[in-house]
Amino acid sequence: MHTGHRLLPILVLVLLGLFAAPVAAADPGGVTTLEENPGAALDFIWILICGFMVMFMQAGFSLVETGFTRAKNAANIMMKNLMDFSVGALSYWAVGFAVMYGTAGTLSWLFGWSGFFLIGDAYDVSTIASWFFQMVFAATAATIVSGAVAERCKFSTYVIASIMITALIYPIYGHWLWGGGWLADLGALDFAGSGVVHALGGWLALAAAMLLGPRIGKYGPDGTLKAIPGHSVTLGVLGIFVLWFGWYGFNCGSTLAADQLRISVIAANTTLAAAAALVTAMIITWAWQKKPDVSISGNAAIGGLVAITAGCAWVSPQASVLIGAVGGAVVVFGVWFLDHVLRVDDPVGVVPVHGFNGAWGLLALGIFADGTYGGVTGLLYGNMGFFVVQAVSVAVNFAWAFGTGLALFGLLRVVVGIRVSGTEELEGLDRGEHGTTAYPYFVVTDPAKEVDG
Repeated sequence: MHTGHRLLPILVLVLLGLFAAPVAAADPGGVTTLEENPGAALDFIWILICGFMVMFMQAGFSLVETGFTRAKNAANIMMKNLMDFSVGALSYWAVGFAVMYGTAGTLSWLFGWSGFFLIGDAYDVSTIASWFFQMVFAATAATIVSGAVAERCKFSTYVIASIMITALIYPIYGHWLWGGGWLADLGALDFAGSGVVHALGGWLALAAAMLLGPRIGKYGPDGTLKAIPGHSVTLGVLGIFVLWFGWYGFNCGSTLAADQLRISVIAANTTLAAAAALVTAMIITWAWQKKPDVSISGNAAIGGLVAITAGCAWVSPQASVLIGAVGGAVVVFGVWFLDHVLRVDDPVGVVPVHGFNGAWGLLALGIFADGTYGGVTGLLYGNMGFFVVQAVSVAVNFAWAFGTGLALFGLLRVVVGIRVSGTEELEGLDRGEHGTTAYPYFVVTDPAKEVDG
């Protein structure tokens, strides 16, 4: 019997069990919640609208990754992003949310263990609103990995990795910081996810890219680096604007309440950090290469957004400009470091944008928090202890994400393989993995004529 035939009866039994389970719901209709808090409706609208904006960031990631890679892989990248969100939603519904925000008695410092499948007490309007907002964050963490493994990763393998990230890897670390776990007890903070979402995704991406190896043609026989340009700067830049827009949902929505007027400062900080990062990268590449680089400047804007995400509620606008400017420089020199020193092929700059800048964002919060919101102060305001805690948080974030990334993709490489064949890579993953092409009437691929892969 095929594996699929063996799994089908098990899945049917699980689904029947879910529907047959007794319903001990808390408040599935919302009546009790409104009676206890007549203003709850406004908070619900705020959280859900911001969640919708974060979901739309999937479109931004799709456009950035597709535009900055080659046309022969466009359908594959779009399919990965479609799958990431869909599989991520189901995995986080079934397992991830319970691990991240559930209770586990004496082990609650390490992980949660209640609310699986949103049944029982989790069948509640407030809990499900929280699930939705956190689910779009979880799917984002998985999607970040997609860009670093683009153009050579097996689709089937990537599906398994996406499930594991959204069901376990992201939720366990998220519990430590956002679910009342041990990092939160230590005093570590991350307002909207520089570390929980972005650095975690970036370090997972680094592990995956290292194990996959570079694309064919990325390095010549003598080790010389060769550029492999993407097929559409237009799509890439459009994706950057979509991400920038969605980021306001990411950061402002993390107040989790519509009456927090600090959202004006958060929106300003988000804007200024992204703008400062882009301008900084533009100036550096202009001076370095004699021309301003479009793709790196655009990626730098995302890097600035990543960097400000941890501290967007706790720092001032002037600090945000500085945080973003450093973030822009981090992207420029991070891309160079990855290509020339580590020699890791990262087609769309995921690791510098999300990994390096996620770490910088956590540290920047520990430096620049000014005490004007929630009493959070950083190094510049005399709180050395908080900066040390943030540094510990950076180290833990890297150890967990990079370590689990090596374990996950290393195991997958041994068991099912993680890379397509050389022939399929040269032809393009659209045909080999999906039997189609994104541009059937405009692109003809001849592998024999591909000099740079």
